[in-house]
Amino acid sequence: MDPVARPEELRLLEALLFASAEPIDQATLAKRMPDGVDVKAALAQLQAEYAPRGVNLVRVANKWTFRTAGDLSWLMTRESTETRKLSRAAIEVLAIVAYHQPVTRAEIEEIRGVVTSKGTIDVLLETGWIRPRGRRKTPGRPLTFGTTDAFLSQFSLEALGDLPGLEELKGTGLLDSRLPTGFSVPSPSDDATLREDEEPLEPGDTLELLLAPAVEPEAEEPKADAETTDEVGTAEVGTAEVEATAQAEVEADVASDADAAEPDAGEPEDRADHAGDDADTEDKGE
Repeated sequence: MDPVARPEELRLLEALLFASAEPIDQATLAKRMPDGVDVKAALAQLQAEYAPRGVNLVRVANKWTFRTAGDLSWLMTRESTETRKLSRAAIEVLAIVAYHQPVTRAEIEEIRGVVTSKGTIDVLLETGWIRPRGRRKTPGRPLTFGTTDAFLSQFSLEALGDLPGLEELKGTGLLDSRLPTGFSVPSPSDDATLREDEEPLEPGDTLELLLAPAVEPEAEEPKADAETTDEVGTAEVGTAEVEATAQAEVEADVASDADAAEPDAGEPEDRADHAGDDADTEDKGE
């Protein structure tokens, strides 16, 4: 479009919308425009003019504003890395894995003295600081965990043996000076070779599978519980039936006794009649 022939109201609307930090409604725009200008038609024309450009005139909540074209929104995307501190539990688990590897989750819990959340181990697996080494040759075949090269790189260690020992930990104040007799810090080793009590991971063991919620063996037992519940319910129904039958028999016996006792209930009337007869006889005798 020739700039000379371009309507002045379009330039005015364009300037107002570009200068505004927030969307502007049509009524506010109309107040700033010369008399006789069809603001609605001018906005429609300006919207059509900007439709193929990198910036579009859009209507949001009955207000007008310029926005980046939808197909170019990827240019405005910025990726940033958010640094988050590990929880106390995650730091404790990481230290135990580093010093005691290969170690299982049950052994971690035994050392810490508390139950370890699966999410804590998942976080360490996702950071790449620990990895599943193999499976322990014990019932249930639990996973064994060890550290990775990323762990060494993160903490600027040349080798796992550079981790601080007992005396160094005491010197930094991380350990109480009054430690129990026989307390020692194990010598860490990240030898990738599986030990005698370990066996290799199965071919289907992937990190995604290991991070997925595991199906607990106890989850299959509710069926038996349901059967037991049904049996208990049946027994309760049978007991209720027996009790109802017994109650019915007792009620029947009581009713029979009541029927048998009805003639006795009439005796006072008979006695009263006889008493009347005797009274009449005495009157006649007199």
